Amino acid sequence: MKLAKTLLAAAVVVGSLGGIAVAQDKVVIGVSVPAADHGWTGGVNYFAQQAIDRLKVTYPNAEFVFASAPDAPKQIADIEDMVATRGIDALVILPGDPDAMTSAIKQVKDAGKFVTVVDRQLSINGVENLYVAGDNPGLGANAAAYFKEALPDGGNIVILRGLPIPIDQQRFDGFMAGIKDTNLKVLDDEFANWNRDDGFKVMQDFLTRFPDIKGVWTQDDDISLGAIEAIKQAGRENDMFVVGGAGMQQIIQAVAAGDKLTPVDVSYSPAMIATAIELTTAHLVSGVQVSGRYVLDSTLITKDNAAGFLDASSPF
Repeated sequence: MKLAKTLLAAAVVVGSLGGIAVAQDKVVIGVSVPAADHGWTGGVNYFAQQAIDRLKVTYPNAEFVFASAPDAPKQIADIEDMVATRGIDALVILPGDPDAMTSAIKQVKDAGKFVTVVDRQLSINGVENLYVAGDNPGLGANAAAYFKEALPDGGNIVILRGLPIPIDQQRFDGFMAGIKDTNLKVLDDEFANWNRDDGFKVMQDFLTRFPDIKGVWTQDDDISLGAIEAIKQAGRENDMFVVGGAGMQQIIQAVAAGDKLTPVDVSYSPAMIATAIELTTAHLVSGVQVSGRYVLDSTLITKDNAAGFLDASSPF
């Protein structure tokens, strides 16, 4: 973590010398992300475009090829086109379905391109040159620590999970390890696909089946919004609290206001895509060594520190 922060600082220094970095040859960087099908991926698209626009000015020798895709086949087609017709030197990719895309990404690496993978781990280790992500185990562990503090005598809780992919399992395992040997009882956990509508449906089911729920862990703020709506429609907002994750501005505003239904959140910013693009560009243009893993902390956001996470310009 410390090494990665040093590398990022070096990249910033190199890019800021004289205002504009100059390289001998043009470099082409492909950026591939999932389509903005919910709030967090909307943030990914926003921060990716923001980084590209900024880096075009800082590095006039750098060209960027950006594509967003609604599914794995389209994303695979996009990166194949980037290699075959756009001549990319590097690929920065947040794979929508990492298992389905690992082989295609490995082919990019085998073609001699620098590969940066963001957020979601591939099914084969060591394919990428650089991995940039949030602290998924930490997201679960920090949420668990809050549950233990808020419910010291224990109580019934429910869990709304994301998708059946590694980062969800890391979050879930971190949470379950954190509440081990406590009196907190998980009544059930179901996937809500990091989707607001699915969060609403799953929470409705939980509310119907369980008359006594003290806490809800959604691990994602899009899911939280759906769960909160279901809880309010059932008139049970005074019975429980909801803890999500990612740092959606709407949730942080509620935390800052002291909303008892959403007392805290856990950070997992989509701006990590910008970090990945900046590090990759600095490596290609200026020779900054950035290979390895860069993991951003997952921080518990409370009423006391929420102001530091508010960003009026963020779409997420």
